[in-house]
Order: sequence, then C-alpha cells, then structure tokens
Amino acid sequence: MQIKQKNMKTGAALLFVLFALLFFVLIGRFLYIQTTGRAGGEVLAAKVEEKYEKQRVIEAERGTIFDAKGEVIAEDTSSYSLQAVLDKKMTTDPDNPKHVVDPELTARQLAKYLDEDKQYFYERLTKKGSDQVEFGTVGRDISHEVKGKIEKLNLPGITFSRDTKRFYPNGVFSSHLIGYVESDNKGNVVGKLGVERFLNSELKEEDGALKYDSDFWGVLLPGSEEKITPPKNGKDVNLTIDKKIQTFLEDSITKVQNQYKPEEIIAIVSNPKTGEIVAMAQRPTFHPQTKEGLTDTWHNLAVEESFEPGSTMKAFTLAAAVEEGKFNPNATFTTGSYKVPGTKPINDHSGIPDGKQISFLEGVQRSSNVGFATIAMEGIGSEILRKYLTDFGFDKPTGIDLPHEATSKIQYKYKRDKISTAFGQASAITPIQQIQAASAIANDGNMMKPYVIKEINEAGSDKVIKETKPHVAGKPISAETAKKVREYLGTVITAKNGTGKKYQIDGYEVAGKTGTAQMSGPGGRYLTGFENYTFSFLGMAPKDDPQLVMYVAVKQPELKGGKVGADPLSEIFNPVMKSSLQYLNIKPSNFDKKELKKIGEYKGQSVGETVQQLTEAGYEAVTVGKGKTVADQAPKAGSVLLEGERIIIKTDGEMTIPDMHGWSLRDAMKVASLAKLDLNTAGSGYVSKQNLKPGSIVKEGDYCIVELTKPEDLLKKPAKKDEVHD
Repeated sequence: MQIKQKNMKTGAALLFVLFALLFFVLIGRFLYIQTTGRAGGEVLAAKVEEKYEKQRVIEAERGTIFDAKGEVIAEDTSSYSLQAVLDKKMTTDPDNPKHVVDPELTARQLAKYLDEDKQYFYERLTKKGSDQVEFGTVGRDISHEVKGKIEKLNLPGITFSRDTKRFYPNGVFSSHLIGYVESDNKGNVVGKLGVERFLNSELKEEDGALKYDSDFWGVLLPGSEEKITPPKNGKDVNLTIDKKIQTFLEDSITKVQNQYKPEEIIAIVSNPKTGEIVAMAQRPTFHPQTKEGLTDTWHNLAVEESFEPGSTMKAFTLAAAVEEGKFNPNATFTTGSYKVPGTKPINDHSGIPDGKQISFLEGVQRSSNVGFATIAMEGIGSEILRKYLTDFGFDKPTGIDLPHEATSKIQYKYKRDKISTAFGQASAITPIQQIQAASAIANDGNMMKPYVIKEINEAGSDKVIKETKPHVAGKPISAETAKKVREYLGTVITAKNGTGKKYQIDGYEVAGKTGTAQMSGPGGRYLTGFENYTFSFLGMAPKDDPQLVMYVAVKQPELKGGKVGADPLSEIFNPVMKSSLQYLNIKPSNFDKKELKKIGEYKGQSVGETVQQLTEAGYEAVTVGKGKTVADQAPKAGSVLLEGERIIIKTDGEMTIPDMHGWSLRDAMKVASLAKLDLNTAGSGYVSKQNLKPGSIVKEGDYCIVELTKPEDLLKKPAKKDEVHD
C-alpha cells in the first residue's frame, strides 16, 4: 500500500513538472509573439489586416475621343454579359429558385430582347452536363437598358456580369487613324494602332480603391475609417476629323470598293489653311469593335506606305518652274520621247500625239512626261529641282501625330532617276507628304504641317492640357506663284485635252493633277496590263481660294465596260468634295446664277404641313414620334441640302423608330442623334437589319443596333420582313 502511494506521488510530481514546462513554453511563446509580432515566420499584423481589411475597386474610364465638333468617336461604356445557372443544387429555397426552372419560357423571353431566335437560347438552356452557360456574342456587350428590361422579367437563374468596353459608335470610321484597344496579359487596356496607341499614356485610366476594416462578416468596424484612393479617368482627346466629312468619304469609298474591287484605296481630305486632317480613310479597313478585317492590313496606308506617286508629282515640278521663272506656258516642245544618254529614252504615254509641237501648258494639261522632263532638265536644272524637293518636304516625314510614319525614298543619283522623279517615277513618297506639299499651292505658298490631334483635355472638362496650333512647315513658293499654279492646274480640269475632265464639280472650280503610277513586280520590273497601276488625283477647291485639299489613290481596280482609272477616283473625289464644300457653306462660283437650297426652321410647326412642304420641294421627309408638332429636325435649319438627302423630323410626344432598311449610315445616325439613342453598327454599306422594330416606342439611351450590308448583297437577297427586325 505504501509502495502504491509512493508511485502515485512520483507520477503526480512528474505530471506537475511536465505541465509546468508546457506552461513556461506557452508563456515564452506568448511573450515572443507579443514582443516580435511574428509567428510561423509571418507578420501577424499583416495577416489580421489581410483577414479583416476589405478592398473594393473603383473603376476609372479611359479617355473619350471626340471629333472636331464634339461628336463621340470612341468612349468607354458599361456593358453586361448574360449567364444562365442550370445547376439545381444552387436552389436552397424552392420558393426562390436560383437556377433556370422553365427553359422554354426563358428562351422565349430572352429572344424578345436579344438578336437571336428562341431555339438558339433553348438549346443552350437545356445543355446537358453544364452548371452554367453563356450565350456567345449575342449574350455579350448588352446595354444597361436591355439588361433592365430582362431583369424586370424576373427569370430564375438569369444573371449578369458587369464589364466596361470600348465603344466605337460609328463603326468603320477612319479605323486605322483612330485605332482600337485590347487587354494585355495583365488585364490592362492598351491602345493599338492610330490615336489609341499614339496617345495611350494620355487616354489610359487608373482604377481607384476603397479600403475599410471589417468584422468576420464584412461589416465596417466601429471607429474605423474608409481609405479611398480616387480613380483617375484618362484624358479626353479632340481630333481634327469632322464626322460629317468622314462619313461622306466612307460612303463613297465603300461604293467604289464594291464596284471596282481594287487592292487598295487611300483618301485624305485636309484644310490647307491649318494643316488639319478633316477626313482619312482606306480600304482594306476594319471594324474597331469586332476587329473584322483587321488582318487584311495593319498599316495606315496614308501615313505608313510610300510609293511612286505618278503624275501628281508634276504639280510640284510645275510650281518649282513657275517660282524660278522657267515656265512659259506658250513656249513649245516636241512630244514623243526625251533622250537620256546611256539609257533608253523617256516616252510619253498613249493619248499624246507623237512628234507634234505643243505648248508647255498643253503639256501640263495632257500630263506629258516629255514636257516635264524638258521643264525639269532644261528649264529648272536637276540641282535646283533637288532643292525644291527638300523645300516641299519630300526628304523627311511630315511629323504628323500618328505612329509609324514612313519616310520617302528619293532616287537622285543617276540622270534618268532625276528626270523620272520630276514626273513621279523612280522615287517613292507618302500620301501625307503630298497633302502637306499641296497645302503650299493651296495656301499662297505657306506649307502647313498636317495634324489630327486638336486638343487634349482633362476628363469631362474644357480645361485644355495640350493644344496643337497650326504650324508653317515651310514656304517653298510665293503667293503669286501659288496663284499661277492653281490657274494652270485648273486648266487640267477644264481644257479640251485635259486629263482631269472627269473631276469637274457643278458649282465649284477645281484645280488638280491626275496621276498614273506603274507598279513594280518581281525583280523590280514594272507590271504590264491595263489595270496594273495606282491611279490617283490630287485636287483642291474652290480653285481661287481652296478650302479643302483632297488626295485619292486607287490601286489595281477592275476596269470593265470601258471604264478608265479616272472613273473610280472621280466617284470618290466629286461627291466628297462637293458635299463637304456645301456642308461647310462654301459659296459656289455660280452662286449668283443658281440659288442654293437650304433647309428652313420647322420647329414648332405642324408635322403634316412640314412633311407636305418638304415633299412638294422634292425631298423625302421621315417623322419619328407620335406628336403633331415638330420638336427638332436633321439637318438643322440653314444647312445646305444635299441631293437625295433624307430630312428627319422629330415630333413632340413619344419617340418612335422608323424602318431604316436600305438607308445609308449617315441617315441612320441622324435618327440616333435626334432620339439620343446609343447607336452601334456592324458591317458596311446600307442598313439591312435593325434591332428596334419600326414604329416601336424608344427612349433616350436605348441601344440601337443596325447591321450594314454591301449594296450588291442587298440587291441579290432582299431582306425579308421577319429577317430585318428581330
């Protein structure tokens, strides 16, 4: 018994010692943690902050890009993606289901608001083995208005996720100049091509954050403060591009592309007084929203591609000769060929009689290579001509505010190269260099540096951070010379034998120079064949005081049925120049003989009487709205009416949407502007589909989607009624 008690005392003593040691270890550990603030190699304060400090991102917006008149070209907008939960396990309360209960009903309801039929949605809502499904492109980029309409249906299992997207409301619209954006591998939005890339650091946004200390359930702890890092929106950019003129250009280029199917089209419209680029377009091009067509070319052809200009170069050789006093319009030369020692002679093109004495002015009008070779070598001299090439800016890039500008390649070593450069062969220059050089002829000798960025402003304000001022890049010729050159180039358009007769515009005098450049093939040899040329035209109007200069080039068009290179060019130049001058209210030369038709002010008048007046005047008037009084109109009062232009009349009362099938994008934009709709476009050409049913009531901010189709496709397959409106 005594032995047992002794063993018990020994065991108790051992336990006491063991627990004492554990106690001291715990006390030591506690004191170590309290002293150092670390445990397990980690800082405990950081772990506590990580557990209880909550953070929420405050999204910023990328800067908005505007045109010269403040119209939006690119902006950030909220969009939503649609998802459907199919897993029944997500529902814990049968009275409040969290999954799609009735796929047939859900599909029918979604088809009312999204651009697909019921079967499309039903197939996805009944997909086997899926817990959650999305709906492809039709379920993405959904507007806030459409999202709200779907949410009001209270469809079980239908959810939305929010995103911010870059929105280009005009669709294909100087796309290589504007550029596009995409996310990098870190999720940051980065500008690609054009202005989006050139000004990425200015347009770029910085998200903010909201931090606060919370309890286990995420509730703000008493006495704690919210820590806010405000978001920084990107800066806004105002361009020199004019939305109206750009739309004229896009429409005309699309028609020519569809009819003649050339390899390339390049077109630039500029203000020679300032150097502002008011329109720039090309084909191939792409849609900045969908990226359709982007792989056809990554280059802005007007800025990033140099090529032999052809006879448009003769305008600057002529200017140099006039400035040097070496051009006598009445003096004569012999057509046919110009001998070059050591190589084959320079020959005139077909259409110029061989071996005939003609005046140098007629040589300009006929675009004689022999005439210009004579002017350059025997009049000006090769060394002085080389100086003028520099003075006209052909030695270096213009410095336009766009990325990747190419430079010229002046071949001036051998005599034949010197002669050929004088009339547009051998050397290569860019279209934008020709626009800059032409401004000297149009602007009384002052050559203006081209630019597209007008202002950079603080986000959402008029505070100007940076402004581009017109800059004189040089004065290669005098005002007197510029005037004489315009007169000579005017005869290219009006003379009996002039190569530019197709560029005559009713009401306006045009000065310009045609160009036909041979194309190089394998081995550097020129291609042969009627269509293997780059046809171009460099023109300005009105001739006496040009307000616009325009360059157009069409590469390898399909010329059938007696068509010539000037046909596709004039079908771009003539309507764009005429419509732009009318839009700018430039007085025509025959103003006194022919009165311009301007739209009156109809606001406050009877809708019926207004429509009757416009119809009797030969115009198509379209009303939007159910009211009886005119509330607004497009075009605005005082605008010069263009041939075939629709006039949109907005009435008071509820707004309605018209049937826009077959309309041009320009007319659809009028409706969207008056009704203040969020317009989105796909494709190019004329309206073939619209998401808003004709006659339906619309509200400000509603999402309007129009699909554009090429004219020949509309003729081949007329849209059925149930295909046009979904």
